[in-house]
Amino acid sequence: MKESKDRYLPNEIRDAYLFILPMLLFAVVFILLPVLGTLVTSLFREVTFLPSRFSGLDNYLRLTTDRHFWQSVRFTLLFVGVSVAAELFLGVILALILNESIPGRGFVRVAVLVPWAIPIAVSARMWELIFNFDYGVVNFLVQQLGLAGAPLNWLGSATGAFCAIVISDVWKTTPFMTIILLAGLAAIPQDLYKQAMVDGTTFLQRFFYITLPLLRPVLVVALLFRTIDAVRIFDLIYVLTGGGPGGGTTSLSLYAFKYYTSGDFGYGSAISLIVFLIAGLLAVFYVRFTGFREAVK
Repeated sequence: MKESKDRYLPNEIRDAYLFILPMLLFAVVFILLPVLGTLVTSLFREVTFLPSRFSGLDNYLRLTTDRHFWQSVRFTLLFVGVSVAAELFLGVILALILNESIPGRGFVRVAVLVPWAIPIAVSARMWELIFNFDYGVVNFLVQQLGLAGAPLNWLGSATGAFCAIVISDVWKTTPFMTIILLAGLAAIPQDLYKQAMVDGTTFLQRFFYITLPLLRPVLVVALLFRTIDAVRIFDLIYVLTGGGPGGGTTSLSLYAFKYYTSGDFGYGSAISLIVFLIAGLLAVFYVRFTGFREAVK
């Protein structure tokens, strides 16, 4: 039996590589090569209308003294922390609700997906109108409720613009988190909950001792996807605030974009590579330090 197994093992390995070959080619062509190209460009002084010149790590040394770069780093990390945490909290609540047998559950599940189905540029423009100083719905409600005597300049202040961006992003992407978590909840055997209810456990006990441990791999995947997406946020900020006021809402991707459009491709590539490194480090953190590998074994 052992000889038969050894004889067919090379064929199985060959078939496995053939199955994953399209994915590997896709990763090499559309992920690895662009990253390597960006790395090479970042090592040159690549400015429009000027001769290309190898500059080594000059672009990265320039980043260390660029206060606008560090401002964009702080904003990006703060945005990632606040928005992803809010989306996780709301996503868990919505997933738990939609996992129950409630009237009209099918309709509610479809309705929850509506914000996610709207293009980001469209939703950003919509929220720009909602937070408008002169005729925005938010200022109308604030004044009608007596919370403020005059319209608030939401998009004209750093704090207000940050809150507007976070609210817009949470509204847009919480359905994505909800759908992933809902799929994880559906995979949990219902017999565990029935037995726990027979034992007289409360809802919180069932959540912390059954739902949360079994949902951990799905939670990590959802957090990983949303964190990487939040690190490279661009279009929402570009449409909603343009990075203002005073560069206070400029993300790393938007900051790199400004250098690309100005023709400084070397410096823009260096910033883009920093975005890639931050996303990669966060991904490694999720996989190594959240017990993800042990949970999926």
